[in-house]
Amino acid sequence: MAADLVAIQKIYAREVHQGAASFETSPPGMDLTRQRWQQVRAAGLPYLVAEVDGEIAGFAYALPYRPRPAYRYTVEHSLYVAPSWQRQGVGARLFEVLIDQCVAAGARQMIGIIGDSANVASIRAHEKAGFERAGTLRNVGWKFDRWLDTVIMQRALGRGSSAAADGEA
Repeated sequence: MAADLVAIQKIYAREVHQGAASFETSPPGMDLTRQRWQQVRAAGLPYLVAEVDGEIAGFAYALPYRPRPAYRYTVEHSLYVAPSWQRQGVGARLFEVLIDQCVAAGARQMIGIIGDSANVASIRAHEKAGFERAGTLRNVGWKFDRWLDTVIMQRALGRGSSAAADGEA
């Protein structure tokens, strides 16, 4: 996995430079990419890499949504697919495995924050993965000389909110 971080960093850097899915304006270097990977591992959550024909086609991971204790059953995900592998099922498969592994880790809700409300492909991919639109934050990011929205998508995991959290009354 650590060996894949160079390819992961390149996929993400391209999105930072050319896309609006990330609101970062300069891509993280390898040290920060490695630190983020270690943060996911330390949280006991999945960090996945999709490899197709020996090439890193995409990656996905989940982190705690917020640090406050009441949020402990909610995760936020990130998922990026290399341009040459988009619309070929890589993202759908990453979503499927990521969701399964987050359920196994005890998560009950998953949040996706989509940069740019015009990012229809990402919104549709989330909907196909069972997410629903929870809201839109208008004009909260400035990138590429324009204001960008974020679309908040949410999906229940496992038993969702239908029962008390494990070990809690």
